[in-house]
Amino acid sequence: MKKKLFPLSKVYGLIEPGPVVMVTTDHKGRANIMTMSWHMMIDFEPPTLGCIISNQNYTFDILKATGECVINIPTVELAEKVVGCGNTSGRKVDKFETFGLTQAPASCITAPLIDECYTNLECKVVDGKMVAQYNLFILEVLKVWIDPLNKDPRTIHHRGRGAFMVAGETIKLPSKKK
Repeated sequence: MKKKLFPLSKVYGLIEPGPVVMVTTDHKGRANIMTMSWHMMIDFEPPTLGCIISNQNYTFDILKATGECVINIPTVELAEKVVGCGNTSGRKVDKFETFGLTQAPASCITAPLIDECYTNLECKVVDGKMVAQYNLFILEVLKVWIDPLNKDPRTIHHRGRGAFMVAGETIKLPSKKK
């Protein structure tokens, strides 16, 4: 097979780490939603995540001020709302109202869950040392809520420039058990 060079500016679409998520925050009673695809697992227990949030985003300032958020995982049925939230600034718009999403109370933090999402992870910032240089927040997951009826969620994955891939087929392969 003959391969060709690929633009460095498009690498993120090849190695995208997981489903597109919706980050919710709350500051002084004003909730916000930000669409995000740059995140990664860092540790198993307690579950720890790394999230890149641009210092140009409204969510960046809220997360720095409050130290908490919810990582909400939507399914493909919410794709248009996910993209809409990603293309709209929360500085000017109430995204819950604009996109018809429902706030549900979290149990450990102030930021709300998005009720329509398949899964919600209540998180707190546990390490901010890399925020200034890389916009990288390290989050510990405190509580997880999941829709027990959705056994095989069809999540969306960002491929870049408006292109998404839908996951949903589960395959099982042998693996070591711990």
